[in-house]
Amino acid sequence: MVLLNPKAYKDRNYPDARSKEIMLKTIEWFENKGLAAIKEDYHNKTFTNDFAEFVKEERIFETLFLPKGYGEDPKQHYSTYKMFEFSEICGFYSSSYWYMYHVSTLGLDPVFLGDNEEAKHRAAAKLKENPLCAFGLSEREHGADIYSSEMTLYPKNDGTYSAQGSKYYIGNGNEAGIVTVFGKMVDTNDYVFFVVDSAHEKYECVQNVIACDQMYVSEFKLHDYPITDAEILSRGQKAWDDMLNTINICKFNIGTASIGLCTHSLYESLNHAAKRNIFGKYVTEFPHIKQLFFDAYIRTVAMKLFGLRATDYMRAASPQDRRYLLFNPLMKMKVAIQGEIVHELIWDVLAAKGFEKDQFFEHASVQIKGMPKLEGTKHVNMALMAKLIPNYMFNPKDYPKVQRQNGAENDDFLFNQGPTKGYGKIQFHDYMPIFESLDLPNVTLFMKQIELYKQLLMDSGADLMSQMANFDFLYALGEIFCVIPYAQLIVESAKMEGIEDDILDSIFDVFVRDMSRYALDLAMKPSSTERQQKLCKEMVMKPVVNQERCERVINDHIYALVDAYTMTP
Repeated sequence: MVLLNPKAYKDRNYPDARSKEIMLKTIEWFENKGLAAIKEDYHNKTFTNDFAEFVKEERIFETLFLPKGYGEDPKQHYSTYKMFEFSEICGFYSSSYWYMYHVSTLGLDPVFLGDNEEAKHRAAAKLKENPLCAFGLSEREHGADIYSSEMTLYPKNDGTYSAQGSKYYIGNGNEAGIVTVFGKMVDTNDYVFFVVDSAHEKYECVQNVIACDQMYVSEFKLHDYPITDAEILSRGQKAWDDMLNTINICKFNIGTASIGLCTHSLYESLNHAAKRNIFGKYVTEFPHIKQLFFDAYIRTVAMKLFGLRATDYMRAASPQDRRYLLFNPLMKMKVAIQGEIVHELIWDVLAAKGFEKDQFFEHASVQIKGMPKLEGTKHVNMALMAKLIPNYMFNPKDYPKVQRQNGAENDDFLFNQGPTKGYGKIQFHDYMPIFESLDLPNVTLFMKQIELYKQLLMDSGADLMSQMANFDFLYALGEIFCVIPYAQLIVESAKMEGIEDDILDSIFDVFVRDMSRYALDLAMKPSSTERQQKLCKEMVMKPVVNQERCERVINDHIYALVDAYTMTP
């Protein structure tokens, strides 16, 4: 089974014994804590100190975060596959715990991307006493406008520096031992990355800027904080590249959290619906409930399949193969938005039950909404991916086949990504043979929709560039595009995981409907041309209906999950 089930997790194939140990111990910790205690801490907005203590005691962040050559374990390695698994487990139990993990990896990565070798070894040692890290990037007045950072380093006569300024919306900023801070040099205006400690007397944690969760999302200020060359991680263009490359690595976590949240909510809703009898029937017998569960399950499986395959491309990346720079923002944006859709479907099953305070779903429904808003809005990520449309759609390149990357190798390239240039020149392997390898009715329809989309792009000519200057139009055009690489990687992953044709055709049942909806949205945009409207309307198709297939999926795959997992009370 591709979906996470903590009660059967020991049966997974692990690349190394230490990975298995930390995953199973983390599941055990959450199950021993129990749902009631997790919900009590959530409602009381209790900071996740107990999880931090567990992580420290088991030295989990050392195992997960440190690249080869650092730390005490001679087999130490950094693995995106390992990060995927741990991130999904944390999300499965609550994004409050996931967030502590996520912002810690954000905070630590600029150290290992940087030039300061001494700082890397100090950071590895620091994790033993305080595993929490923070990423000091955004500022209150500038938000996502990272070009306008006002955090400043002032040179002093003795060769040291004084840091002054503030950062806003910084997770773990209340207790992090390692806080990497992005700013500028006052004399040259060059970018600079340096590291501080939240326990220092010149560091002021001003406030928690949110009030609806256990997470501590801080505003902090540095008051003439003393900095030496030992604390400076990188300067100039390198500092800028390290900042963007940190986000490239870590925003991948967002999709995995969404997968975990959706999977747990799916189990809970199935268990509830299968036992609730109204109007003389169990809820699971109603046709509209079957359709809701069908869509929720299929979308969740698709999210997981995409995530597994996108992990492969992250791990296989090199200077000659940067395809991950499309699949990574898809993981952050597309998967996170799918998570919102899944939760709305499940909520229509649970109805008022979804508000009850003792349900996992009650807080997951709030947390799932936050995922698409983290590490760049969906519009920012779409604008990034739109640059790749021409090469992806029309200019393929041959690459060696990427196998499943779940071994114990170190992901060397992620910490040596180099300059963040040439994004629009990245090429991809041809997607059509992937789809043509399947003889399934809804895949055939999907390929027809792709051809119409290609025709729209070709026929639009010079108009398209001016139209895409409008974010509203660009986003609608990009929504159609994103389904194609999303579907491509899902097919690749499904073959590796041995997914049945019934499930694959059902996934494309959903995709045909999604492409139709996105095409209709694009046709309705004020700037769309008559030719674009015509092609969009031709893209609106009804999936091939196969009631027997649907019933098999519902009975053999979805309803078979009833009572497969219930969290320890």
